[in-house]
Amino acid sequence: MLFSGGAGLSPIPRAYHRSEVKLVENKTKPSTADVAAFLSGVDLNRQADCQTLNEIMGRITGERPVLWATMVGFGSYHYIYESGRQGDSFLVGYAPRKGAFSLYLSGCTDPADAARRQVLLGRFGKYRMGKACIYVKRLADIDLQILEDLVAMSVETTRRMYPQL
Repeated sequence: MLFSGGAGLSPIPRAYHRSEVKLVENKTKPSTADVAAFLSGVDLNRQADCQTLNEIMGRITGERPVLWATMVGFGSYHYIYESGRQGDSFLVGYAPRKGAFSLYLSGCTDPADAARRQVLLGRFGKYRMGKACIYVKRLADIDLQILEDLVAMSVETTRRMYPQL
């Protein structure tokens, strides 16, 4: 499994409505902060990788980058977990952390895509898995076409699971 806790992405049964479940305020929200200004504070050696990620994720989602705390997100969706917790998140995104980029591709958790995901990750390059993200030190360490395939898979799955997009 790409991420642990993938079951949390299951859509809530249609019998539930937003008014019937509790809304817990998320700490991470979209802001109006300038993404370019934020990225100008990133190490100069990593800024080109940020621009490449912006281009790939923007092209695949059709969305502009938006700052969500210290993460750059593309698109958004409203989720509702089986537990009743709900909120908003970005479709895909990344965070230019000091030691590595955190790539957020939460839609890559669908068990129906497990075989394809494993093939892609097997050819991806040098990466490390976290609970909710993939860590890469630099884009030169990975196959960018595989990254594009993973981003597209994540977007397609999330849009299928949360059709209100």
